[in-house]
Amino acid sequence: MKIAVKPGAALAQVNGPMIETDRLILRTWREADIAPNTAMLADPGTARFITPDHKPVTDELVGWRNAAIMMGHWALHGFGYFVVEEKSSGSFVGRVGPWYPPRWPGFEVGWGIAPEFRGKGYALEAARASIDWVFDNLAVDRIIHCIDPTNGASQSVARRLGAGVEEQAELFGHPVDLWVTTRQRWRGGG
Repeated sequence: MKIAVKPGAALAQVNGPMIETDRLILRTWREADIAPNTAMLADPGTARFITPDHKPVTDELVGWRNAAIMMGHWALHGFGYFVVEEKSSGSFVGRVGPWYPPRWPGFEVGWGIAPEFRGKGYALEAARASIDWVFDNLAVDRIIHCIDPTNGASQSVARRLGAGVEEQAELFGHPVDLWVTTRQRWRGGG
């Protein structure tokens, strides 16, 4: 829902970095991202691994709240999940990036790609760019990737990032493996 702004009025804007890769643009959230993000979360295969209750999002308000949380993380912390946009089409591909809310098991770079864009290497491409951005801009030496033990696709991405499982944790009452990427390994120091 777009509300008209009166002439001369200035509204708050959350502006973050924009990262370009060969095929993607990673950027902060816009109102236009709410519907495709909600559609991604409505997919049962996606919801199984990235919604707190592991159920598809079927309500517009729940989708709006999810996008507001993603954008709010940027406003509160200065970093967060980027919207991933396909350069060639301008389409919403998914969301990838840093995430560290209260009581999270560590500083994470996570990913969620819409079903129609899977299998193209976009998660890996965006995750690499996000990890580079984190290590270039934040005083973080260890990044986790919380992955469901049955999520073979995300495990494959983590392996290709050079991450390995170091421990297990519980998120929202569900077990996850904590895959780890360290600054030292990422930057080629071991």
